[in-house]
Amino acid sequence: MLKKVLSIVAAVLVLIIFIAALYVNRIATKALPDYSKNLKLEGLKEEVHIYRDDYAVPHIYASNEEDLYFATGYVLAQDRMWQMDLLRRVTLGRLSEMFGADLVEVDQLMRALKMTEKSKKILKNATPELLSALDQFAAGVNLYIEENSDKLPPEFTILGYKPEKWEPYQSVNLIGYMAWDLTMPYTVETLLSKIKPVVSDKQYVELLPDVDKQSSTAFPASPAKISESDVTKDLLAKMGKLEKWGLQSFEGSNNWAVGGAKTKSGAPIFCNDMHLGLNAPGLWYQIHQHVEGKVNVTGVLLPGQPFIIAGHNEDIAWGMTNVMVDDMDFYEERINESGDKYEYLGEWHDLENVVENIGLKGGGDTTITNYYTQRGPIISSLKGIDDRWISMTWTGFGFSDELRSVYLLNRASNWDEFRDAVSTFRSVSQNVNYADRFGNIGLHNCAGIPIRPEGMNGIDIYPGWTDEFNWKGIVPFEEQLYSFNPAENYVSSANNKTAVNDYPYPVSTWFALHYRIDRIRELLDSNDNITVEKMKTIQTDIESIFVREVKPLIISNLIERNDLSDLEKNMLNKLLAWDNQVRKESAEAAVFELFYVNFLKNMMEDELGAELYVEYTKSSYLARYFMNNLVINEDSYYVDDITTEAVENLSDIMLKSYRQALAELKEKSSSNPDDWQWGDIHKLILKHPLGSVKILDRLFHFNTEPIPAQGSFHTVAPCAYKLSDPFDVNHGASQRHIYTPDNWDNSFTVIPSGNSGIPASDHYCDQTKLYMDFKYHHDYFSLEKIKSAAKYEQKLIPVIN
Repeated sequence: MLKKVLSIVAAVLVLIIFIAALYVNRIATKALPDYSKNLKLEGLKEEVHIYRDDYAVPHIYASNEEDLYFATGYVLAQDRMWQMDLLRRVTLGRLSEMFGADLVEVDQLMRALKMTEKSKKILKNATPELLSALDQFAAGVNLYIEENSDKLPPEFTILGYKPEKWEPYQSVNLIGYMAWDLTMPYTVETLLSKIKPVVSDKQYVELLPDVDKQSSTAFPASPAKISESDVTKDLLAKMGKLEKWGLQSFEGSNNWAVGGAKTKSGAPIFCNDMHLGLNAPGLWYQIHQHVEGKVNVTGVLLPGQPFIIAGHNEDIAWGMTNVMVDDMDFYEERINESGDKYEYLGEWHDLENVVENIGLKGGGDTTITNYYTQRGPIISSLKGIDDRWISMTWTGFGFSDELRSVYLLNRASNWDEFRDAVSTFRSVSQNVNYADRFGNIGLHNCAGIPIRPEGMNGIDIYPGWTDEFNWKGIVPFEEQLYSFNPAENYVSSANNKTAVNDYPYPVSTWFALHYRIDRIRELLDSNDNITVEKMKTIQTDIESIFVREVKPLIISNLIERNDLSDLEKNMLNKLLAWDNQVRKESAEAAVFELFYVNFLKNMMEDELGAELYVEYTKSSYLARYFMNNLVINEDSYYVDDITTEAVENLSDIMLKSYRQALAELKEKSSSNPDDWQWGDIHKLILKHPLGSVKILDRLFHFNTEPIPAQGSFHTVAPCAYKLSDPFDVNHGASQRHIYTPDNWDNSFTVIPSGNSGIPASDHYCDQTKLYMDFKYHHDYFSLEKIKSAAKYEQKLIPVIN
């Protein structure tokens, strides 16, 4: 009898598990589109043909622009609807509705930026053609939402909501989001304001980059010679929450273009890889849009808006790197006792206050108030500080029109039209490189560079009650730097210093250091008859100039010591002989990176304190400036460990850090140094915002499996990590493009994830292995090649009433 009962129970359990598996499978797969099924769509005027290759990259052929952008909206929603909704919720300050009260302060911060207000102003000045494109894109998205309300991606079912109607201004908001995401001072300058009171003046200066000594500039000639606080912790915490959800993405970028005099073909070759957060789904969507005689453009767009951000058309190619411009300043305001007025030039002015109701997951809401002076939002109110009011001004609050820029870039046919297009790039400050089918190459600085008063360094928090520290305006586009067909036969930038020291407008303090740009130029200078294959090796290069510069300092401080063990001596000799290639198989790379992390902690934690040091590690650029200053000076005011009675020198701290690195490798990897490999501790997991919930990840496979990674933050091919969380890869090339203007069909590309944002799709992260193996796939442009490579073919057919 008992055996029979147990059999029945077991059968029931199996049935329950089977039904549960079917239910999970239904949720996971119901949104998967059939790329080969013809669809009849209300709103189309004429048939649209879509060809997709092995990676489901859509090549959309339409007869008119209205249908093109309608189809773009529909196709993008098929693949990335939940990501689109997530990104727009960031810009609207509506994350708490999905994820709960933990994100209320993030929502308040995003609302304080008033992105929607600026977007609607931009739309009032937009051309009818651009407005039509946005309207048709929104119509395509909304038709998808309407037709698939019961077949949405799994995230909607899991979180228990459905997407609202898409509005055109929300596409413009996403440009504002990119501008915010790419700004440097928000985290760096507020962090420094907290460090400054706890260290000496000399130690504080040691944390800052010496811009005057940075010799590697994006534009190597002067403009006359060119060719044609308390609040800190909270601010960092808020940005960290965005990063947790895969919504904070900036790290760096590379771009260059080589003229025909240096290539085997005699025609330009163009390269771009923008370094952003590595998540699933990835930030970019690969697409090709075609209307005969109107537009023919391919590249990547940001899910939620209809235009190619970086790519090429029939005539020109363009790509971007962040200028790293210091486009933000902070001011301490004097507020009256009633808390409703601020002082400026001896008079009291009304504080603007905006009451916001923020919805919460599960129902209900909470009320917050954002305050504004004439400079911008009071950011200290984001945590309710009563004794200090800090306002923020930012070029992103001023008028700029990047949407116009990308719309015109999609259609530009020469350098003059390219310049006209990028003239409205202000909030999203970029160095935009260029190549065309006529043999020209170029690079243009397109940035909202504040004109500050003499002596204002843009780093401190300034008195807000005076006009002494007011900006004098923005550098006019006509006075921004560019290079067109330079004598070097190439242009290049990698977030490095913009201009030589005699440029009249200080651009920033926060440039990336010279490691990537110097290595790129070293490789370009040493090669003629360059081919596409050579460009691939440059774009995926992992030899480190940072290692070249830091390693001699390590060796010189340790090699003569008489207290080294045999293991320490042997590994030191291996480091000395190391070719500085940060390979995933390299033991030397693992030792070097672990040394770097431990050395920074041993140098700085005693002065900053444990809590502030953790905040310091969240700003990776500050640590890099510190190491660069140490290499230059070969000494530091941070050397002695102030928590001990002994007085240490640089060699002592280096030995301690070196020994910690070796001990950690024994613990993390093996007691045998021959088994040590960088890739064993340095891995990439493409993480989905819901993948942190283990049961959801197991059921829906939101995250990828860990993949050993080569390179580091200092190599041309970056796989960067945060000091606060070594060595999980969190940033890298968000796309790689190599374009050949003399024959666009010879171009190559790859993204780290895949075009689909649906985890059950075969194309969810189908390019990840290709990307991690430093390989590419063809980026065909001609209809003949596209048809021959098509894995899927589809027609979108208008409904005739």
